[in-house]
Amino acid sequence: MQRRYSLKKNAQFKYVHRRGTSGGSHELVLLYVRANTLKVGFSVGKKIGCAVERNRVKRRLRAAVAPLLPRMKQGLYVFIARQPAAQADFDRLCRSMQSLLRRQNLLQKAEPQEREEGAHQ
Repeated sequence: MQRRYSLKKNAQFKYVHRRGTSGGSHELVLLYVRANTLKVGFSVGKKIGCAVERNRVKRRLRAAVAPLLPRMKQGLYVFIARQPAAQADFDRLCRSMQSLLRRQNLLQKAEPQEREEGAHQ
């Protein structure tokens, strides 16, 4: 995930917590606020485990959101990891993240592929 998409400031996290709409799954909670830019933040609490485990979960979440960024609507997103996220494999986290975004209607439709010139009609 590129740095420009990162939600960094504590005030931004607090704003999303206060004003955001939420949705949850077994592994994650998603908070969302409409905005003019696309920023994504991750929150992994100490209940998840030691620093190594928390950082592993954050790396997996960043990797899971990267391919979805072009399809996500503008806004501020905070993904909060629950305890089962530490034991979940990468595919499970990806599916959970996609289902949360779909449930809250935050993924844009994939643009149809352009037909190549010379393709059969």
